[in-house]
Amino acid sequence: MEEILTMVNIALGNASVSQCEPGDANSDTHITVDEILTAVNNALEGCPPARTPTQTSTTTTNPHPDREPNVSSIGRPARYPLRWRGSDLHLSAYFVNAHKEQVMPARLRLVWDNEPRRESMRSREPAADNNDLLDAYSRAVVAAAEMVSPTVVNLEVQQRLGVRRRARGAGSGFVFTPDGFILTSSHVVAGSATAPTVTFSDGCRFEAELVGDDPDTDLAVVRIPAAGLPAARLGDSRRLRVGQLVIAIGNAYGFRCTVTAGVVSALGRSLRASTGRVLDNVIQTDAALNPGNSGGPLVTSRGEVIGVNTAIIQPAQGICFAISANTAEFVAARLIRDGKVRRSYVGVGLEDVRLDRRTIQRFRLPVETGSLVISIEPGSPAARARLREGDVIVAFGDAPVSSVDDLHRLLTEEQVGVRSSLTILRDGGCTTVTIVPRERV
Repeated sequence: MEEILTMVNIALGNASVSQCEPGDANSDTHITVDEILTAVNNALEGCPPARTPTQTSTTTTNPHPDREPNVSSIGRPARYPLRWRGSDLHLSAYFVNAHKEQVMPARLRLVWDNEPRRESMRSREPAADNNDLLDAYSRAVVAAAEMVSPTVVNLEVQQRLGVRRRARGAGSGFVFTPDGFILTSSHVVAGSATAPTVTFSDGCRFEAELVGDDPDTDLAVVRIPAAGLPAARLGDSRRLRVGQLVIAIGNAYGFRCTVTAGVVSALGRSLRASTGRVLDNVIQTDAALNPGNSGGPLVTSRGEVIGVNTAIIQPAQGICFAISANTAEFVAARLIRDGKVRRSYVGVGLEDVRLDRRTIQRFRLPVETGSLVISIEPGSPAARARLREGDVIVAFGDAPVSSVDDLHRLLTEEQVGVRSSLTILRDGGCTTVTIVPRERV
């Protein structure tokens, strides 16, 4: 048996012949009629040479008289079967006339009936396993969607475009407390000329009150006069893993409660807000987001909200971003308590610059870049500290500053009204000034 396989494979070159079960099919290859007939006749020993393709028919002699041979014709017909019949060996070839040169695709099958399956044969997984995997995936998405969809709302606002002009906008949000607090994106409700209108999936409508918004994190909280509402549960975004299944729910292009699924593509991304401040710990996902999805929840297969959908990159596909649930929980608590998020501010315009190598070595600086002061607001903490245009900030307190984003991260709520040192490079020297950041209005 092995000799037959070896001889046929050598004759066919790249064509593949292997032992397999009935019903299995190997990949198609292209060989000439002469090549296949010669290979089969040589393998079976005793068959006379096959006639050339220009002949109208050919008959091979059966080397086994107890088996009935099958005569095949060669030429223009569409099929040319050649078959030796027997309980122990069944070798068949099918040819389809594809070219005038008699170059034809061939499909070879070799069935060994009287021997048990060999270890070299391919193992076959039951088709039911794939269905089970698909069902498990579907069940996860369906369960999460059914759990969270009742909390998702559509927000409609009228935004001012001028003195008399207004435009309608829409976005998404979700209820995160039973007494009517709804989390959404700041850019959805920013500049609203009227109270946002909230609509649930069952058609119930409410006029909402803006509790507060934070453009620096693109988050906002509104409230509706209702109680006992289904509320989504905020999860711990620090436990996310790249590749984890996530589901986005929102009102894409006004289609309510649109559900899309994907995976966590990356964690810890940075995204610049409309105010210029950098958002850290942003979640990247390939779950499809479209205009109208902003403010909707990004949930796990357990139905826990681990992000608030915020942005997409328009030319790209499958690159979408969400504010992490931990950031959203912190900001929402501040907005409910104070109506805003307090942050400190010094009142300077900055630009990142690269430092001279000699300057770094001379003053033993821990950074290779700094923040160049290009403008100072009158009456600001920077003006009171007598900062000048052209100064380069390299440290705030004990923390090095290599970029504008570094300084933004250091100017937190805790720094409001606290005297701090600012290390700067000025006129070829390194000096320290005292500054008192104040709350950003």
